[in-house]
Amino acid sequence: MRRARLEADFSKGETPVTNTRRRTLIAGTLGGITISASTLDAAAAEPSRQIAFGPEGCEPDLEVDWHAGWPSSKHDPEPEIQSHAADEHTIVMRQNKSVNYEAPFMFLLFGNERALLIDTGATPEPEYFPLRATVDGHVSDWLDRHPRRKYELVVAHTHGHGDHKAADAQFAHRRRTTVVGPGLDEVLAHYGFDDWPATPREIDLGGRVVDVIPGPGHHPAATVFYDRWTRMLLTGDTFYPGRLYVDDWNAFETTVDTLVAWCDAHPVSHVVGCHVEMSVLPGVSYPRGWTYQPDEAPLPMTAAQLRELQAAVREIGGAPGKHVYDAFEVWYQAE
Repeated sequence: MRRARLEADFSKGETPVTNTRRRTLIAGTLGGITISASTLDAAAAEPSRQIAFGPEGCEPDLEVDWHAGWPSSKHDPEPEIQSHAADEHTIVMRQNKSVNYEAPFMFLLFGNERALLIDTGATPEPEYFPLRATVDGHVSDWLDRHPRRKYELVVAHTHGHGDHKAADAQFAHRRRTTVVGPGLDEVLAHYGFDDWPATPREIDLGGRVVDVIPGPGHHPAATVFYDRWTRMLLTGDTFYPGRLYVDDWNAFETTVDTLVAWCDAHPVSHVVGCHVEMSVLPGVSYPRGWTYQPDEAPLPMTAAQLRELQAAVREIGGAPGKHVYDAFEVWYQAE
């Protein structure tokens, strides 16, 4: 019955008003950052010295009550950016849907020598989307707990679409900051790809290594990041609970095969994309452009669901259309 009501609301183009069934995160709130009790304990106990990002990794906390917009965007009481500490050295951020309906996720990973910011969101103006100020605040807080001199920041992208690079200019004149351009030539040059898209490269943040895996198909310069510390596979727009827009079918199929093989060869805690567009009802997505998703699916996905995508790609076989599955949709030549 609930599915019928939700689908009926979708068909009428109306925002469904439902009781949001959300998990409650037992957490403290520090400047808009949600941090679990265990993370706070770890922060208090950690000495200010070189952090050992050991091969055993950590267990990232992604049990988050993500803000999913407001019935009236103009009156949304929540901040422009929601931040959550997945662990002491990892921040996941989401742009408020009331600022931009894409509501992309961004990731800030701290190492001993530098931090890595993955993606810069969908809005360029700092007065509407203060990403630089938010990131600077997180860096300052982290350095208060782990003092270092001449700490650097690298700004990278999962791919070059506008909702993932819009705020790049906010970091243009930041000291000790490198902004990796989102175009293919810039990606190849910065990471040293000489056999694209065959062989991954690495980013060393100072004891914390992140693998950069070529991932074209959705975008010619798309990359997937594997963080060895949290063991999260950050898939950008290649895979997430929503509409997977395919630009180059053959490249997309190869990328999906590459990511499944990666999961077979490496421990993966979560597969994490950059959007949520599916509802909690299997096979039911929110229409594009909606700024309120009160019953959206969880952000983290699994390696098993990535294998479901691989099977779907085989089944679709490059046929144009909107192909709907329980946890995602595949759109190819279907705009």
